[in-house]
This record gives sequence, structure tokens and C-alpha cells, in this order.
Amino acid sequence: AYRASTRTKIFLGFTSNLISSGVREQLRYLVKNKMIDVLVTTAGGVEEDFVKCLAPTYLGDFALKGAELRKQGLNRIGNLLVPNDNYCKFEDWIMPVLDVMKKEQDTQG
Repeated sequence: AYRASTRTKIFLGFTSNLISSGVREQLRYLVKNKMIDVLVTTAGGVEEDFVKCLAPTYLGDFALKGAELRKQGLNRIGNLLVPNDNYCKFEDWIMPVLDVMKKEQDTQG
């Protein structure tokens, strides 16, 4: 009710690492409850987004030990668990793109 009576536009800017570092749910709450009008973020960790999209990513916990996860072939991004294979799939997908870009740069300047 209070927010509805405020005529000022609320802008919230943040760096993309906040999503992976554990502030995701708080940002979601602000958006869902219309406590902000404009949300602006960076694509600083866009490769992590691709890695998470190419194969299943699992919800874990911030307290999980990274060394133990590594022994199981898992990586932790905040509270998300990403199998090593996801990174291999990302590399298989991105390397041909980068190869074409390199060839274009070499031949076209």
C-alpha cells in the first residue's frame, strides 16, 4: 500500500554476480511484490547462464563444501550445483563460434 502511494520511480541496478552469490531470492521478492519499477543488471557472468541452460543444474546449499563437491564432479555457483559435463557442453558449443570469429578476424581484419 505504501509503495502504491509513492510516485517516485524506483530503479535497482546490480551486477550479475549477485544472482549467483545468494541475493537472487531477495531480488525476486522485490520484483514480485512490485517494490521496484526498473531492474537493470549486467551480463558479466553470461557464460554461467549458458552453462546452466545447456544441461540440468541442481539446487544445492551455500554451506556445501566445494572440495567435496569437486570429488563428485560438481561445481557450486552460489547455491546451484553444476555438473562438470555442463562446462564441457558449453565448450563444445562456444569453441566453433570462437573459431569462426578468429578466422574472420584473421582474414578480414
